[in-house]
Amino acid sequence: MAEARRMPDAPEPERLAKLRKVDSTASDGLALPPPSPAPPDEFEELMRSAAPPPSPATALFRPQVEKATKYVVVSGGVCSSLGKGVATSSIGALLRGHGFRVTAMKLDPYINVDAGLMSPYEHGEVYVLDDGGETDLDLGNYERMMYLSLGRSNNLTTGKIYDWVIKKERRGEYLGKTVQVVPHVTGAMIEWINGVAQTPCDGTGQKPQICMIELGGTIGDIESMPFIEALRQLKFSLPENSLAWCHCSYIPNMSGQKTKPTQHSVKTLLGLGVQPDIIICRSPDPVMEETRKKIANQCNISSSRIISAHDVNNLFHVPGVLAEQHVVGLLNGMLRLDDLEVSKSPLLSIGKDRSLRSLNDWNNFAKQVDQAEKSTPVVIAFVGKYNKGGGDAYQSVLAALHHSAVAVTRKLKIDWIDATHLEPPKGDEDNIEEIKARVAETEARLKAADGIFVPGGFGDRGVEGKTRAAGLAREWKKPYLGVCLGMQVAVISFARDVLGLKDATSEEFDKDKQSANHVIMYMPEISKETMGANMRLGTRWVEFPKPADSIGAALYGGASRIKERHRHRYEFNIEYKARMEAKGLIFAGQDESKERMDVIELSAKDHPFYLAVQYHPEYKSRPGQPSPPFYGFVAAAS
Repeated sequence: MAEARRMPDAPEPERLAKLRKVDSTASDGLALPPPSPAPPDEFEELMRSAAPPPSPATALFRPQVEKATKYVVVSGGVCSSLGKGVATSSIGALLRGHGFRVTAMKLDPYINVDAGLMSPYEHGEVYVLDDGGETDLDLGNYERMMYLSLGRSNNLTTGKIYDWVIKKERRGEYLGKTVQVVPHVTGAMIEWINGVAQTPCDGTGQKPQICMIELGGTIGDIESMPFIEALRQLKFSLPENSLAWCHCSYIPNMSGQKTKPTQHSVKTLLGLGVQPDIIICRSPDPVMEETRKKIANQCNISSSRIISAHDVNNLFHVPGVLAEQHVVGLLNGMLRLDDLEVSKSPLLSIGKDRSLRSLNDWNNFAKQVDQAEKSTPVVIAFVGKYNKGGGDAYQSVLAALHHSAVAVTRKLKIDWIDATHLEPPKGDEDNIEEIKARVAETEARLKAADGIFVPGGFGDRGVEGKTRAAGLAREWKKPYLGVCLGMQVAVISFARDVLGLKDATSEEFDKDKQSANHVIMYMPEISKETMGANMRLGTRWVEFPKPADSIGAALYGGASRIKERHRHRYEFNIEYKARMEAKGLIFAGQDESKERMDVIELSAKDHPFYLAVQYHPEYKSRPGQPSPPFYGFVAAAS
């Protein structure tokens, strides 16, 4: 028994030495089972050669992205309309001024595929790009401030990305996987962003070095969470110092500057896995040092990275405000921008780049705007139908008018006129006298204005009022500019008043086909089965057959052909062309087929300035480079 219960002999010293050599955790005096033999020196090489192939899903979690591109993300918290688009555009403009090649894109969380069918009352204007993309108005800010030419891919919506993912799933590109928001939708977002970041957009044909990304909506919104997750993943798909996150917040002044809304906004962002690198604080007054320190302490960020974006006289001061707080220097420290090669734009050497580039350029233009604001006003009667939507419904038009007023050193004053207030009573109303008085008052405002402008629009509401405005401008010899629908109502007015076709109208407004004279007709190649992106969209050639005799051509420097952006379903009925020309209406511009009329005007001997265009020249107006039709109109009205 004693022999059976005897403890095993302790390992001999030689064996202990071998154990310690192979397993440093072996304890003296303990009988341990022998360890596995030491692996051969080439063990790692053997494992690599025998490793299984990577899972097909690996690329979904880690999409391949261009490693050399730098990204600057701009998000917003607390409330909407903080000026994220202005901040994005201004930072991009400063980076462009330092010689970097920059692109920009907007991530919109709404489910619409694009902005084409969204109400101007809810969402502001629809901004049309060269390739025909109908996008968010912020892309207009990017193009105007950074002097870029963007494409439809630069505006990514939830609807667009889900449509793309679902089509890929239907084609079987997900290998039978269960398609989910993470990783499939977020992976598709990263792939899309990477593609946009490699697309040239500044006219040089070279890939951008920096991609500005504005995240629409407010942090905390359910619909924006996939975009935030995609951007978080993007950061970790890139090398260090490749992505900087700027967060715009609001600092209300209620018996002092309050930081609590910003604290909660940043806390929400932190909860989604993102630490902002810069906080841009919108406030009525400059952010005080005490406020900066409090935000820095509560939001895990250095006070030097808190930027004050306070109210200024005009938005063109914003680049200077940001530059004074060294925003480009901060981004340089985060993104190592010094490592990027900066070369002179080839457009500069051939004299084709007239954009505002340097900080000095922006400061001078801002001062020019301030000087114009102190000058004699030029009053423009703006006969619109979306006036209640505020300035956002006509943002590009207002920008083009403003660029033109600054160029002639005049203060732009808009007299907003509801087109329906120019429509006479139909005879069956209970308040006929009230309507007549309103029409008379509105006509008096029109007559008192220096110029009459009629913008584009859809639907029959207010059309008779716009037609009346175009007729009065012709009758009173008041400077007139019509854009898109503004050209169509000018044609209708001319047909009624000069040709005597009292029932002249557009096919768009005569669904019951009661008129025998559709001087404006539906474009034959446009389908009537669908509405979205179903128009003549994007940049098209416009030719001037007689540039020496055309006011429109003269405004473009006597050019015989130009490129402008279009957005319309209806066009002039060419069957009426000869009759109208015989009565003095000049069809000065047309498309390449010579079948579509794009520009009408009256001769200088008949009218001081009467011009209307089917295209939308406002989309190509830039600070310091006003759109030619708008410049001519404002100059004539001044």
